[in-house]
Amino acid sequence: MKIYVKNMVCPRCIMAVETILKTLQIDYKNVSLGEIELNSQPDNSDVTKLSDQLQEIGFEVIDDKKHQLIERIKNYIIQFIHHDKEMLKINLSDFLSEVLGYEYNYLSNLFSEVEGTTIEKYVILQKIEKVKELIVYDELSLKEIAHQLGYSSVAYLSNQFKKVTGLTPSHFKTIGQQKRIPLDHL
Repeated sequence: MKIYVKNMVCPRCIMAVETILKTLQIDYKNVSLGEIELNSQPDNSDVTKLSDQLQEIGFEVIDDKKHQLIERIKNYIIQFIHHDKEMLKINLSDFLSEVLGYEYNYLSNLFSEVEGTTIEKYVILQKIEKVKELIVYDELSLKEIAHQLGYSSVAYLSNQFKKVTGLTPSHFKTIGQQKRIPLDHL
């Protein structure tokens, strides 16, 4: 059995959910971004306790099938951009279609209908947040960041960055952390 969870965006989120599952003594197989895979069907009181504890730390159990699919799309995009550099080398639309088992056109239309924005715009927002993170870390040049995130040039990255944030990457670097947006708020 799978339980879908909204707002899980990082490995720390996974650890927090695992801690809750262990505390509640709910037998689980795996926890990944946005998903809890259980070994067996828990009783209703355990599900209620789990849902309540997840809400206390900013997560939400998703019951609706459409919203579950949207959350899976978001989590794959977050994984794609923030946690696995190798994934950026593959075509996102083909990847999403393959792992989710739906035509990309359907996924794209559903995402737009439910979220009020396109998958492409969501990807851009995620990429810009990753750029912000990398700029704040100050370990890579803008050219290296552009290459790492699959931008064709520094100029293209800079133009997209300015369009989204209203700032150039160099200006952002001077003001730093205060302009970052938590991933679950995108």
